[in-house]
Amino acid sequence: MFSSRVATKLDRDNIRQVHRLAFSEVEAQAVATLASNLLDEETSPGTFALVAELDGMVVGHIAFSPVTFDANQKLTGYILAPLGVMPEYQKRRIGSGLIERGIEQLAKQGVNVLFVYGDPKYYGRFGFKAETTSNYLPPYDLQYPFGWLAIALNDEVHAEQPLKISCVKPLRDSALW
Repeated sequence: MFSSRVATKLDRDNIRQVHRLAFSEVEAQAVATLASNLLDEETSPGTFALVAELDGMVVGHIAFSPVTFDANQKLTGYILAPLGVMPEYQKRRIGSGLIERGIEQLAKQGVNVLFVYGDPKYYGRFGFKAETTSNYLPPYDLQYPFGWLAIALNDEVHAEQPLKISCVKPLRDSALW
């Protein structure tokens, strides 16, 4: 069984290694750089990351960063990116556990919506749906629009008209989308 904790800047090399191994050669460097840069991002509300450890070794990583919305200051949202688990530790619910812990933490903070750009089959298991993004426009044109998903964490506030999302600086690279 793995344990998870909040990631710190001291985890940087281990986090970069997780993503270098978890992603294809084409994506690995960009995702590792993104994960590393998010550790330095100072935002309000804050960006945060979790690492999964097994036998004292970092084997997984997930990051959550705040998003802002055009013309709506009542909504609070985050985006999940990136998520990685070392290949030899995949299929052990490590990634799932990190997602679940992040969702739980954000819900406790009163966050309204959590976005992800990923595989609908995988993220759908946690309640992420394309329908939830119907009034949220991604920050960039998407190569795979079907992968733009969200989960409502708090039903009190929702977008009544289409809102454009803005991300933290490390995610402002159209190549990531």
